[in-house]
Amino acid sequence: MNGHELTEARSSPLARAWALVREALGRSTRDFTEGDIGHSIVVLAIPMVMEMSMESLFAVVDVFFVARLGADAVATVGLTESMLAIVYSVAVALCIGATATVSRRIGEKDPEGAAQAAAQVILLGIIVSAVFGVVGAMNARRLLALMGASPSILGYNARFTMVMLGGNACIMLLFLQNAIFRGTGDATVAMRVLWLANGINLVLDPCFIFGLGPFPELGVVGASVATTTGRSTAVLIQLWVLLSGGGRIHIQRRHLRIIPSVMWNMCRLSGTGLLQILLQTTSWIGLVRVISMFGSAAMAGYTIGIRTILFALLPSWGLGNAAATMVGQALGAGKPERAERAVWTAGFYNVVFLGCVGVLFVTFAPSIVAIYTSDPVIAGHAINCLRIVASGYVFYAYGMVLTQSFNGAGDTWTPTWINFCCFWLWEIPLAWLLALKLGMGPRGVYIAITVAFSTVAVVSAILFRRGHWKLKRV
Repeated sequence: MNGHELTEARSSPLARAWALVREALGRSTRDFTEGDIGHSIVVLAIPMVMEMSMESLFAVVDVFFVARLGADAVATVGLTESMLAIVYSVAVALCIGATATVSRRIGEKDPEGAAQAAAQVILLGIIVSAVFGVVGAMNARRLLALMGASPSILGYNARFTMVMLGGNACIMLLFLQNAIFRGTGDATVAMRVLWLANGINLVLDPCFIFGLGPFPELGVVGASVATTTGRSTAVLIQLWVLLSGGGRIHIQRRHLRIIPSVMWNMCRLSGTGLLQILLQTTSWIGLVRVISMFGSAAMAGYTIGIRTILFALLPSWGLGNAAATMVGQALGAGKPERAERAVWTAGFYNVVFLGCVGVLFVTFAPSIVAIYTSDPVIAGHAINCLRIVASGYVFYAYGMVLTQSFNGAGDTWTPTWINFCCFWLWEIPLAWLLALKLGMGPRGVYIAITVAFSTVAVVSAILFRRGHWKLKRV
């Protein structure tokens, strides 16, 4: 037994649980390739779940304050978030490569290789975000128009989109650098910087939106300024930790150049990961396009419902990320059976968590939506969205963990094909059929979302059991 296991074995159940929580929040030194799997997942998952909660909180806080400005303002946030889904997808794709490579090198006890991989993904992120920033800011109004925005949104509100797209580097680097910390098993750093970023956003949002005190009244644009400021502060702190050697790996000056072999491996993994994530996120844009045909009230209701749903789904991604880290490190240490057991354990934990949240959302949907809006039309759409989509949470729980685990093993093609079939060949046609042809309106879109994600879970479980992911090289 290692020191952690001896301490856990000699304590009462309550004391052991509290010890795990303290370890998780206090930057654990645990070796995740050894010891109790359940305890390792808990130590990894607690900061990862809190990290994902903090990331999802950005959108929820923005919508909470912006909702006071009316349907057009909320719709602007929703349309912009749909476009930012492309940025998120690229960031998450690079995260797949970062987590898979960094965790594998850590499992192999190769911190130098982990530092090289981390530096390469950061360089890629800077280049990609610069391109997105220039193109997005210069074409914000055109992009909103393509998304079906009303003329009122294309006026002053479009500046919200310009700031968010132009400052996307803070989103990109925040995601990537947190993926590096997760891959090393140092997820607490990722959690703490997001606490700070959200604290800044929570304070600055009402100040910039409503012009409190010395701050200018910027309306919906103020939300973008506050969010970008919070995220940028977090990015600078992350860089300081990585460059100063304050974490489990130390990025040094010699790493900050393109290393062809490492860069190619990162591009290979992230390229497939990008295709995988794009297939999923662009399907959301297709769904938004269908919703926008039913007016601003339907769009606003969908935005409130989906943001609330993501508030619960993103934390559960923390368990998926924990499983991915466990898989990468276990495979790096030559322990594939440990990797498989970790995935099923994390999946079970996720089912318990999301199952409870789903019951709460279905039961208390009207009360939850009332926090955001008192408009009965908008509220009706939001309640329907919340109840219908949350009813499939138990299926989503296993689906998220399994797809993340494929990626953690470096098997990025399997979830790519799953996404293509389940979202593009199944979800979008089903949403169009139900909403437009069968006259179900926005409810048809919500039903299609639930059916598609449930299908992902079933297909992923079948393919995971076949075990081909254990043979992937990273």
